[in-house]
Amino acid sequence: MTVIVLTNCPPGLRGFLTRWLLEISSGVFIGNPSTRIRDILWDEVQQYANQGRALLAHTTNNEQGYTFRTHDHAWHPVDHEGITLILRPNTNTPQPAANTAKPGWSKASQRRRFGKR
Repeated sequence: MTVIVLTNCPPGLRGFLTRWLLEISSGVFIGNPSTRIRDILWDEVQQYANQGRALLAHTTNNEQGYTFRTHDHAWHPVDHEGITLILRPNTNTPQPAANTAKPGWSKASQRRRFGKR
């Protein structure tokens, strides 16, 4: 089984894929082509995707039973001890405050530290 998902790709590429695969939803293609045809289709997708993104998932003989490839995605597949995982970029990195912290101890912490009330 092969699944190709296209996002923001030219209509001509979608038409090309319908020769070999069935489009079950807008930009989602499934089918069971041979390995040689699947690789040719993926090469064409990478060549003609332009500004679009593409994802290929297909069955294979490994621990997970499938593997996938990406084109122009922020998320990338990474092999981790024989299992393919998705590496997502960390977009929630906290930014340091711009000189909002004052040097030294606050008055409240000084009172707690030295027992003054």
